[in-house]
Amino acid sequence: MLSIDRSIVEAIVAHARRDHPDEACGVVAGPVGSDTPTRHIPMVNAARSMTFYEFDSMEQLRLWREMDDRDEEPVVIYHSHTATEAYPSRTDISFAGEPGAHYLLVSTRDPETEEIRSFRIVDGVVTEEPVRVVDATVDPDAVQSYMFGQSPTTVDYECSGS
Repeated sequence: MLSIDRSIVEAIVAHARRDHPDEACGVVAGPVGSDTPTRHIPMVNAARSMTFYEFDSMEQLRLWREMDDRDEEPVVIYHSHTATEAYPSRTDISFAGEPGAHYLLVSTRDPETEEIRSFRIVDGVVTEEPVRVVDATVDPDAVQSYMFGQSPTTVDYECSGS
């Protein structure tokens, strides 16, 4: 089961809506071995595609090094589907290289609602898992969110909701 803070889910959905009609992608890091997603890192879809996502290789290298320095790991790897359901495609499955990660998909095909689903993908086998959205038990400002290579004036990190 994926347990994830509501503010992180809202930030992921906001990122997916912002990048629509292209697929959005990113990572939620957490302490090594904790299975706790705590730090949202939206990334650039280097493919700039409506049907495919690809992390920029230099951005990914910087992020993986940073996570290593901070004793973190990618707890969640997410991306959006802009015209189909939130289910891993054959391409998504073939590129899933983090067996310990939760693969979160957000469908933005309906402008009024979001479909959010999580999967484990290990050796090409896809297993759907429940998603439990929780409210922060700590200061909500402790959830860090930022984007590499983006001007702060073009990125809105505010999440609505109470």
